[in-house]
Amino acid sequence: MSRVGTLYAAGLIAGGILLSAQVQPPEPRKQFGASITAAYEGWFYNEDGSRSFLVGYYNRNSQQELDIPIGPNNRIEPGTDLGQPTHFLPGRQWGMFVVPTPKDFKPADQYTWTIVANGQSTSIPLRLNADYVMSPFKEIAVNNTPPTIRFEPNAKPIQGPIALLSTAPTLTASVATPLTLPLWVSDDAKYTSGSNAPVSETRPPVVVRWSKYRGPGKVTFDKARPDLDKGEGTAAFNAKATTKATFSEPGEYVLHLTANDYSGDGGGGFGCCWTTSVVKVTVK
Repeated sequence: MSRVGTLYAAGLIAGGILLSAQVQPPEPRKQFGASITAAYEGWFYNEDGSRSFLVGYYNRNSQQELDIPIGPNNRIEPGTDLGQPTHFLPGRQWGMFVVPTPKDFKPADQYTWTIVANGQSTSIPLRLNADYVMSPFKEIAVNNTPPTIRFEPNAKPIQGPIALLSTAPTLTASVATPLTLPLWVSDDAKYTSGSNAPVSETRPPVVVRWSKYRGPGKVTFDKARPDLDKGEGTAAFNAKATTKATFSEPGEYVLHLTANDYSGDGGGGFGCCWTTSVVKVTVK
């Protein structure tokens, strides 16, 4: 059983927390008109001893992408906006963002993410349950670590699930004019032990994907999954990828990037090792 399945079963046995989004719920997928459920991947310790939740979602629509603005239909309480997406891609999206907790956050405390999609409301609690602690920055069996990414060649590397809006770089663009998005990627080319992801000799060590995360209009990528041109360096794998994004309307946008290593989406269900980041774009 994968780590996610094990944690889900442990949570049900303990009876302490409902995490129905940990695995795909029994409701069948539809092309359109179905619900979206938050997916609580687990929580982890930061280097300074603080703790954060890792959160994704499951959009049961196989064809329908939805925009749900922050507010009554897309809120994390207490509060409303804790950095969650407003644009929802089809299917299961693993570990899309992180919710830091206050230092005095206790195991009995919780956040609750409520999503209302196609008239259907779902709510999932986020708690510091001991059964759901995870290690997304290193898989200790083989010392696998997430890929590192840079948006500039000499910038500080980004590694792990740290898609915080407060740390996002900001770019500017114009409506209908493609914005070039260069990306530099490196990885240790290791494979998480226990992962459910199939081993493939033809798959590159890292696969990246751009998507819209927030924004008023449509975002079109010429290559949402750009090819990686292998470069030189001391890491096991170094590469550069370039894509272009075109915006249909002016406004403030957030673009999301996921970089998966050999372990695949969601670490193959194991919880390590992938990297997320976001880029803000002001479109005039």
